[in-house]
Order: sequence, then C-alpha cells, then structure tokens
Amino acid sequence: MERHTETLRLKLALAISCVYFFAELIGGFLTNSLALLSDAGHMLSDIAALALSLFAFRIAKRPATVSSTYGYHRVEILAALLNGLTLWLIVGVIFAAAYNRFLDPPAVESYGMMIVALLGLLVNIVAAGILYGSHHHNLNLRGAFLHIVSDALGSVGAIAASLIMLFTGWYVADPLISILIGLLILHSSWNLIKESFSVLMQAVPKGIRLEDVQQALEGVEGVSKVHDLHVWAVTSDIFTLSAHAVVENGGDFHQVLNGIEDTLKERFNIEHTTIQLETESREEKEFKAF
Repeated sequence: MERHTETLRLKLALAISCVYFFAELIGGFLTNSLALLSDAGHMLSDIAALALSLFAFRIAKRPATVSSTYGYHRVEILAALLNGLTLWLIVGVIFAAAYNRFLDPPAVESYGMMIVALLGLLVNIVAAGILYGSHHHNLNLRGAFLHIVSDALGSVGAIAASLIMLFTGWYVADPLISILIGLLILHSSWNLIKESFSVLMQAVPKGIRLEDVQQALEGVEGVSKVHDLHVWAVTSDIFTLSAHAVVENGGDFHQVLNGIEDTLKERFNIEHTTIQLETESREEKEFKAF
C-alpha cells in the first residue's frame, strides 16, 4: 500500500513537471535568460529522474527468481545513483554556458524572466510537497526529491538575478547566479551519491552502528558471544544481517534464535537474517585451532 502511494505521488509530480518544463523553456528563449534555460534543463532532468524512479519501482516489484534471489530491489539504488550523477552532468553544462556569458553578457528581458521564475518556484514547491515525507526512507525517492529541490533553488536564483538586472542592468548577474545554483546542486547531491555507493558496496547502513548491534545480540538471554557479524542493505529500507552466535551451554537454541530475531526487528528494523548458532565448546575448539 505504501509503495502504491509513493507511485501515485511520483506520477503527480511528473505530470506537473512536464507541463511547466515547456513553459519555462519557451520563457527562457523569449527572455534570453541563461538562468531560466538552465532551470528548464534542470526541469528536464527532473522529468527524467521522476520517470526513472517510477521505472525502478515497477522493476523492484518483480518477485525473486532462482538467479536473482534478492529480487530487483537494487534497481532503486542504481536509479538513485544515476539521478545524482545526472545532477553533476547538468552542473557541468551550466558552468560551461555561464563561462561563455561572463565573457560577453547579453541583455536579458528581466521582468519576463522574473514572472516565469516565480511560476517555476511555485510549481517546484507543489511538486516537492507531494514527494515530501517519502524521501526520508527511500534513496530512489530522495534522488527524485533532490532534483525538485535543486530546481526550486534554480528558480530562487533566477528570481534574484532578474531583480538585480531589473534594478541595476548588471547582466553578469545571470551567469553568476547560475554558477551559485550549480554549486548548491553539487552540495545537495553529494550525500545521495555517497549513500547510493555505500549501499552498492554493502557497507553498514546509515543509522546503524555495528558495535550497537553486537552489544544488543550479546545481551540476548542465552548468548555468550557474537562473531562474524555483517550488516548491509539490499535497498534503502531493507536491511540484512548474518552472524555466528555462541550459545551458552545448556541454552535452548530455538529460544535463543527467537530472541535474536525479535531484538533485531524491534531495535534495528532488520528482518532478513542468517544466524548460525554454535555451542561454547565448539567455539573454544575453533579458537584453539588458530
């Protein structure tokens, strides 16, 4: 049900972005504003990001197979990483265009630029409001959300540039604001790329400390020690754990396993586990062998 709601939010945000993209593109050409054209290009990337996120959700729904035993959840992470890298590509295009305009800044129809930018800001606020909340627990949605927020920053920058040019005639403000927008986009997309890469490298998920997990497991009744502990994420909201747990002599294996699974689910939201239980005597023999 939750994924269905997220899909509807993405579709609505996509529809809004598509409508405004054409309006901003036409406005950018009519006013000769690089800031607006950059924002329109960014809006196009929003459309691609939202469409990619929708595609990733559809693929992730496919059931696991004998060759893909975890299913296709990782597609969402790949979509998030691609969205982040696309933002960096857009920044490169903006910087190149801004450099050329610094050398020979053209006149810009500032008033029309401001009207289009104001409308763009309103559209982005609505789209961001639609996606807000879902982006906290899903990297794929966070990538789409960051595209929208970055585009909103672009609209704010375009408004600022239009006001400066309207009152001062200083047309260098247009490429200057574009560069500042690009820097903000780089900053906002860095964490998305870093977290996506972290999931793909099977690092310990953000918000979970391996030391805390081990301490919690060793606090389960009947467990004397935990070793070979690994925690990773299949996707942003599905965590997996594998570990060896040494059971005290005379301990009930079934009861210990239930205690471990309950602790992991309640404290760390980890439900996919592979636990190998060992007796103290076996663990001591393995230790002496080394």
